[in-house]
Amino acid sequence: MRSLSFARPILGVLLILTSALDGRPGAQTPTASCERLAARSLPDTTMVTAEAVTAGSFTPPGSTNAITGLPPFCRVAGVIAPTSESHILFEVWMPLEKWNGKFAGVGNGGWAGTISFGALGDQLRRGYATASTNTGHEAAPGLNMARFALEKPEQLIDFAYRSHHETAVRAKSLVQEFYGRPAERAYFVGCSSGGYEGLMAAQRFPSDYDGIVAGAPANNWTRLMAGDFDGVLAVLKDPASHLPPSALGLIHRAALAACDHDDGVVDGVIEDPRRCRFDPGTLVCAGDQLSPACLTKPQVEAARRVYRGLTDPKTGAQLYPGLAPGSEPFWPHRDRGNPFPIPLSHYKWLVFADPVWDWRSFDFRDGEDYAAHVKAEARLAPILNATSPDLGAFRQRGGKLLQYHGWNDQLISPQNSIDYYQSVLKFFASAAEVDRFYRLFMAPGMAHCSGGTGPNSFDMQAALEQWVERGTAPDQIVATRSTNGIVDRIRPLCKFPATAVYGGRGDTNDAVNFTCREPSR
Repeated sequence: MRSLSFARPILGVLLILTSALDGRPGAQTPTASCERLAARSLPDTTMVTAEAVTAGSFTPPGSTNAITGLPPFCRVAGVIAPTSESHILFEVWMPLEKWNGKFAGVGNGGWAGTISFGALGDQLRRGYATASTNTGHEAAPGLNMARFALEKPEQLIDFAYRSHHETAVRAKSLVQEFYGRPAERAYFVGCSSGGYEGLMAAQRFPSDYDGIVAGAPANNWTRLMAGDFDGVLAVLKDPASHLPPSALGLIHRAALAACDHDDGVVDGVIEDPRRCRFDPGTLVCAGDQLSPACLTKPQVEAARRVYRGLTDPKTGAQLYPGLAPGSEPFWPHRDRGNPFPIPLSHYKWLVFADPVWDWRSFDFRDGEDYAAHVKAEARLAPILNATSPDLGAFRQRGGKLLQYHGWNDQLISPQNSIDYYQSVLKFFASAAEVDRFYRLFMAPGMAHCSGGTGPNSFDMQAALEQWVERGTAPDQIVATRSTNGIVDRIRPLCKFPATAVYGGRGDTNDAVNFTCREPSR
């Protein structure tokens, strides 16, 4: 393709969006020494360390991999114990120079259990004072990820919502002490469990943050665990249903052949998979033939089940949406001996509380198994789910929420983000009112939080800063795709429900040849 000089207008937008990073108010510097913060008294908090880190790199505790390219900062670490079972680790990193006057909390992934050191480094390089928590427990491997919640039930509440709120309160206090004034703005940035944590903050603690970036949120936690578990069962419980990489590649190519052209551009990406009517049944082998060019009937049914998502075995009602056509190369259900552990751990420790429970014994279509699922959901959903559409308090105080989701997400159904957004629209009964504080962006071809075949690199946080600080609400976000480190595609991500439409002329890898249009009614 020709030089990316065609992208200069779009890159100019990026420069405008990131200009806030250069306008750091007064290049703030500390008014107190870092080491003195170790003696700071905060409720239910034990300070562990307060040290200046000036070497340009930091190696997290227990790791041998250094985080490099860091400006000098004050590192504060501590433990919060709001209950006798709680043990919430947190870290606050504050620039020793050129503080931008703002604070950012960062999210976690999966069942958490660790400080998000990499994300702390990212925010520090932006000039932010920033904080992370391990959400109140120590990470465990494999199917023991959720064991902590059975052994110490209060830690489940810490994981679900309490840890991030408690961390935000203490971090803001430390920031004020260190710089002699409070942060002018507070943001939260996270994806996956981090997106879930962001929505939980907006719903439960609307005063914690002025702006939230919630990517691919795991907010419908109990249903997500059920839906992901059903995907494991569909592909791995019966060896005949197994979909090896060769089968996934076959399904993917067929899905693209059926639907890639729907948006007017054949580019290996399905712009809006909801319009795709692909059926893997078209790939079924004739008779009893076994061939790499076709699928067996059990394989077809397994793929259909992954696309369909989990349904109520009695009523057929949708319990959790399935994965989208186009996402097949990223499906995680590959190894029967090592199935996707996040949902299985949920069922092992929270649904059945059985250390020897075998996931292969479960079937949602079995009456007793389904009853156990329903009973557990009734108990756990009020704690774990962040599905309330009532964002009224967050909106009332001027909060802004940007949510995004990749259409090729293999772990959290992209339809889940649309479902939540539409529940908020229904609650407020005015799309215009919601549009003033909450916008959703779907990313065609992007996998879970990053990667994938479509444009998957964008700066949602910079767009949020513009909205919160300058009142400039984003209608589109510029996204790029790189191959071997070279940007080779630039497209707009459009404010839902609009999609990027090719104008019919010019380079299809050039964003200026696309416009965002809402579907015709």
